[in-house]
Amino acid sequence: MSLLRDKSSFMMNIFSFGRNLFTASSPLPPVQLPAPMEAHFWYILPDEIKSTNLLNRYLEILSPCEKENIFRMSGEQLKKRALLARTLVRTTLARYQMNRQIDPKSLKFWKNIHGKPEVDWQYADDWRLPPLHFNISHTSSLIACGVTVGSPIGIDVEEKERRLKNDTLAFARRYFSPLELEMLTHISDPEIQRKEFIKLWTLKEAYVKALGKGFSASPFKTFTIRLRDHKGGHTHLPPYMISEVPEIIVESCDDPENLGFGGNWQFVLLELAGSHYAAICLEQGKINEGEKTIPVNLTLRKTVPYVEDECISSAAAAVARLLG
Repeated sequence: MSLLRDKSSFMMNIFSFGRNLFTASSPLPPVQLPAPMEAHFWYILPDEIKSTNLLNRYLEILSPCEKENIFRMSGEQLKKRALLARTLVRTTLARYQMNRQIDPKSLKFWKNIHGKPEVDWQYADDWRLPPLHFNISHTSSLIACGVTVGSPIGIDVEEKERRLKNDTLAFARRYFSPLELEMLTHISDPEIQRKEFIKLWTLKEAYVKALGKGFSASPFKTFTIRLRDHKGGHTHLPPYMISEVPEIIVESCDDPENLGFGGNWQFVLLELAGSHYAAICLEQGKINEGEKTIPVNLTLRKTVPYVEDECISSAAAAVARLLG
């Protein structure tokens, strides 16, 4: 599949995927900003996007540096995934409009001292956007972007069938805390053990990305994800949600500034498209009643930018299982 542009072919091409039909030259439908206790989670399935014209449309909204980075990559599939990842970020953030339309191509980004990207909003004197946070993650078959307002967010997606190069416990000994290793050791079924490892990995990576300090500053071994007892059930969880608020425990480390920030970090663990685990981590304040926290409000959308958006709300689209 070629990513070379053919301007005459894509500008008025019409794409239909069964929902929300519009032309490739149409503006992006605006979306209301997330509420203070809400996360928006957008994802793309790369295998569903086969139109070269549409990929060329996406290429048009990238910066010269982003294009150069993509063209330097070897392999068309790798180029395609990189293109879709940058497109998802730009088209998603451009939807959050405040009294004016935002061109995805006009967005500029900067990285903090640890390399985490943030939006460099070009403010006008009479226009201000609330502090918008985002994070992106991808596998070869799914690309995701999480968005919040006023709260740092980290996300991670992993394939459920991901195979480890080494034995699960050997891998866990290298990266996980003693408590997590002990939990995995007590799982006798190798397949269940592997899946629980992937769930923990996904949650831990989302947490480190939410901190925004980089993996070297936040080693996986220095904190523990402890999942709450689910025997009581979560009858009010949405159908795509595996777990709402796993408890996170930060173990002692040499530099206490590396982790935690003293914040109240909350998590959501999802199963997407029957093939992926996704974790969302964001910092939330506590309400007045003791230590009770406000649950994460989640809006989940599958998208093909400039073509369709699908709000996920049925068990057929994303199936939930309680963590065992």
